[in-house]
Amino acid sequence: MFGTYCRHMAVSVPRAWGHGRGVLDVARLHVRSYSGSSGGHYKVLVLGGGSGGIAMSARMKRKVGAENVAVVEPSESHYYQPIWTLVGAGAKTVRSSGRTTASVVPSGVKWIKSRVQEINPDKSTVRTDDGKEISYQYLIVALGLQLHYEKIKGLPEAFEHPKIGSNYSVKTVMKTWKALQDFKEGNAIFSFPNTPVKCAGAGQKIMYLSDAYFRKTGKRPKANVIYNTSLPVLFGVKKYADALWKLVKARDLNVNLRHNLIEVRPEKQEVVFEKLDSPGETVVYEYEMLHVTPPMGPPEVLKGNLLADPNGWLDVDKDNLQHKTYPNVFGIGDCTNLPTAKTAAAVAAQSSVLDRTISKVMKKEKPDKKYDGYTSCPLVTSYNTVILAEFDYDGQPLETFPVDQSKESRIMYHMKADVMPHLYWHGLLKGLWGGPGPYRKIMHLGMK
Repeated sequence: MFGTYCRHMAVSVPRAWGHGRGVLDVARLHVRSYSGSSGGHYKVLVLGGGSGGIAMSARMKRKVGAENVAVVEPSESHYYQPIWTLVGAGAKTVRSSGRTTASVVPSGVKWIKSRVQEINPDKSTVRTDDGKEISYQYLIVALGLQLHYEKIKGLPEAFEHPKIGSNYSVKTVMKTWKALQDFKEGNAIFSFPNTPVKCAGAGQKIMYLSDAYFRKTGKRPKANVIYNTSLPVLFGVKKYADALWKLVKARDLNVNLRHNLIEVRPEKQEVVFEKLDSPGETVVYEYEMLHVTPPMGPPEVLKGNLLADPNGWLDVDKDNLQHKTYPNVFGIGDCTNLPTAKTAAAVAAQSSVLDRTISKVMKKEKPDKKYDGYTSCPLVTSYNTVILAEFDYDGQPLETFPVDQSKESRIMYHMKADVMPHLYWHGLLKGLWGGPGPYRKIMHLGMK
């Protein structure tokens, strides 16, 4: 809902339904022979067991029956990643963020515990890393994205040293909390990379929480808090950016725009940033604490695949989430090229639209429900306040509540920390939560 989830941009122009393939082509998908596939055949095959994959598995189970649905996912653990912002600040535990994959895969749905090695949309087959070939009638790609710490010189090896952490990985989130606790005096530096990312606000959320922690423990006078971002703005939506700039100035936080982290030197406790507006120019900082938001990119299996755009992201129609070339392929979440911020709040809204799209395609009808790009980022500004950013494809606020959500709110913090995890596990992953759209209309008396 209200987006306590936090996870660029190629705007696509929808073509006629079928995107170059006629209704007869779709019909052939229904009658193709699938003999000889060692991995079996499924009416709906889901790639990825993250928030989008599990949510769609649950929805497809209700649509076509559990025995006709399979999800390919190699990991034995499933994490509610949005809570890691609070884990890194000591407000929540890592344990509270995770459950077994077996417990979240819908009962009766086949869990194929493998990694996707190859996707062949022309043959409607997927090959896994154990050599099995699985055929499908409909494919839902929900593979998320990849973290690329290795693209920063010195990482990930530098995580073996103290004073450095990252809330974007279960392996390094507790190192953030340790670095925060051990801080004595000096620079506390927070980075944001020059790539698409999931939860674009998380890099600065931990800065606000660290500032609050330093104030609470009496260390703030000796701390120089620095946020170096590759972006030309503090936040992509002006309404919330304006509110955050006021907060930054009031708390004496240092923000440097167009600074991209390229190297970590843990032995010297130094970091190197490139100035993106001055090619070739770099600046070196010493640090007492460092939080890294890593560069990110599309899943390896999609790069160069027929399903991907030139940048490696799944190439889907931004309105209905159907693939632009292959009408029996669909996408959801971070792996897609949908021009909106990559968050689990976006996944929730997308799941509702995609459910409707697939229903229409299965009936050989034209998809009729449109995704407006809704996404959300609860910007945690202290241990008890949140600025709840909600917006659409155009970067226009799309707020659920009839209040000014650019103002810090204790109620929104409670929603982020306590309500939304429950809604995630028992709503989104069960295929029962499709975002706050219907509630927004009620809250605004039908005016939105």
